[in-house]
Amino acid sequence: MTTMTEVEASVREFKMPDVGEGLTEAEILKWYVQVGDTVTDGQVVCEVETAKAAVELPIPYDGVVRELRFPEGTTVDVGTSIIAVDVSGGGAAPAETPVEAVTEAAVEPPAQEAKPAAPARTPVLVGYGVSTSATKRRPRKGVEIPAQEAVSAAVAVQAELNGHATAAVVESRPLAKPPVRKLAKDLGVDLATVTPSGPDGVITREDVHAAVATAPAAVPVPVAAPQAQVQVAAPSAPATYDTARETRIPVKGVRKATAAAMVGSAFTAPHVTEFVTVDVTRTMKLVEELKQAKDMEGLRVNPLLLIAKALLVAIKRNPDINASWDEAAQEIVLKHYVNLGIAAATPRGLIVPNIKDAHAKTLPQLAQSLGELVSTARDGKTSPAAMQGGTVTITNVGVFGIDTGTPILNPGESAILAVGTIKLQPWVHKGKVKPRQVTTLALSFDHRLVDGELGSKVLADVAAILEQPKRLITWA
Repeated sequence: MTTMTEVEASVREFKMPDVGEGLTEAEILKWYVQVGDTVTDGQVVCEVETAKAAVELPIPYDGVVRELRFPEGTTVDVGTSIIAVDVSGGGAAPAETPVEAVTEAAVEPPAQEAKPAAPARTPVLVGYGVSTSATKRRPRKGVEIPAQEAVSAAVAVQAELNGHATAAVVESRPLAKPPVRKLAKDLGVDLATVTPSGPDGVITREDVHAAVATAPAAVPVPVAAPQAQVQVAAPSAPATYDTARETRIPVKGVRKATAAAMVGSAFTAPHVTEFVTVDVTRTMKLVEELKQAKDMEGLRVNPLLLIAKALLVAIKRNPDINASWDEAAQEIVLKHYVNLGIAAATPRGLIVPNIKDAHAKTLPQLAQSLGELVSTARDGKTSPAAMQGGTVTITNVGVFGIDTGTPILNPGESAILAVGTIKLQPWVHKGKVKPRQVTTLALSFDHRLVDGELGSKVLADVAAILEQPKRLITWA
């Protein structure tokens, strides 16, 4: 007969890993398995969205899914168990322990205190950076009794012993993580009145929001005081909205991180933006020629490719613009490499993956990297690593028919180039007004480390290359 200890020993808990650098939580977007499914080492079991990207999580062992800890759409802290797997090979174990067994185990003290066994080594996925120590919870004593019943029982016992004298009742502190406690405090919710839904009776964010949504209208309650009557105000009822005329979308994941980063950048780095209007007729002709070239066959060739190459050449000629500001050390950090960021609009919000070591790539290599970056971003499969370590960024607002804009720097970078739409305009060419392909470029830079002269030189070089693409050969 299989004992409860043996069953529990065969169950492995897969915890939410840190899929990026310093991330604290992720939202479960989709489960690819259900309870009772057989899983194998390396099989993707779910897709999660962090503040940086959507990531698929593979499980590191074989077994049968016993329980999915959270439903889709739930935001889970890093280090929290999200799926339980029975690795014994004997099928799925029961999801719940009978109440009688829990009661006996809680009431009867052990005959002899056993020496704690050494903790099992938690499997670590490569690159996930899971902490070496397991998450610990405060030990809970006895059988759980609803708070109201515990109060009544304590008062009754105390009254019996002390001749119905007034008794002080101590309630157990509800289990909740610090962020959840802060949320409850901000919303005016008493955690003792919240019904927990998390593992081991832990109160989650969703529980707090549910308590706010279902809270009855506040009624002032008179409380007797030694000298005066004091009105104790209960938390106000949540504001109501016309759901037929308004839609409210929670700000989370990539969109939330982008908003925070842009606010931080706009109010930390002093932005300066310069503009130039450029005749790119020759560049557009070169794009058509490259599409027919054999060494570019099968690659994505478009104006953005040549604009990216022009910016890389301009950085090579003016390397001081490829830098960052170290506030803590009060230093300017010059980068001897270019990780070229390309802003991409996705259903989950704006992301900026970057091409690593773009400065060292040939035109065909740059075209291949650019094509892979765009395809991955559209599919929502960009990894957190691909969005870290950027040095300079290009944002192509021209694809939306916009002439130009004043782009905000990606945090930690010194410059960002906005490219406007390319369209036919009357232009003076060789002394005559002719229809030419024209666009407007805007370069924003961090004025703490890039002065007007340096920024102007970089923008002028990009414009000169796009007007005369042969400079890609002579200046590169």
